[in-house]
Amino acid sequence: MLNGEVWFHVKHDGSGDEARMTQEPDVDDAERAAVASSPPPLAAAVFGDRLGLAQRYCAILATEGIDHGLMGPREVPRLWDRHILNCAVLGEAIEEGQSVIDIGSGAGLPGIALAIARPDLRITLVEPLLRRSDFLLRTVSALGLTVDVVRGRAEEKAVRSDVARADVVTSRAVAPLERLTRWSAPLIKDGGRLIALKGSSAADEIERDRKAAERNGIVGLRVESVGESIVEPVTTLVIGDKRGTPQRRRVK
Repeated sequence: MLNGEVWFHVKHDGSGDEARMTQEPDVDDAERAAVASSPPPLAAAVFGDRLGLAQRYCAILATEGIDHGLMGPREVPRLWDRHILNCAVLGEAIEEGQSVIDIGSGAGLPGIALAIARPDLRITLVEPLLRRSDFLLRTVSALGLTVDVVRGRAEEKAVRSDVARADVVTSRAVAPLERLTRWSAPLIKDGGRLIALKGSSAADEIERDRKAAERNGIVGLRVESVGESIVEPVTTLVIGDKRGTPQRRRVK
């Protein structure tokens, strides 16, 4: 726990998911179907004529996503507000036609939600766990999205050589900024940006990790909000700019 916020790396071994599945109540098929087929009215403003795709994605999260432990059963009633819309409004901070790498994509949040809302973007999902990357591949195929899926960790040399550097690298609840900037910076073009979905302690985290982020090549860290009048609370972003080559750490 850091600054009152619980951190987790989405690239875990899944044992926590299985333990949680035994403790959380099951959700019947009727409730799952009802959630997917009943998006909030403002979802149409985010997804436009692709709202049907967003509903199909919601249905996948509410069924396969829950059954395979990628989402907790208690998340079903809040899939739209807390997850899909919360991530899709990230598009407000990204310029038209840009390339995006979503690291630690997990169930496809924010990457798949963003791809549905913003088909002009070129999106790559990076996820190391086999069952999660397989889920992403099946979901991308089922939805007919032009999205690449790469299995691996963002910090691995193989991943860095396999994907072209992007205009934006994004993530959601992956790691504190010190590690997140170290993993993300090599994947960002000079002049590109890191955009991380964060919680209420984002400003405190910036204060704590600003110097480390700058050593990693990410400068100008600031907090911005998106999704005003769409989601409540609004989605909080930490944004930083990629400048130059990260400084090497001194060996002590």
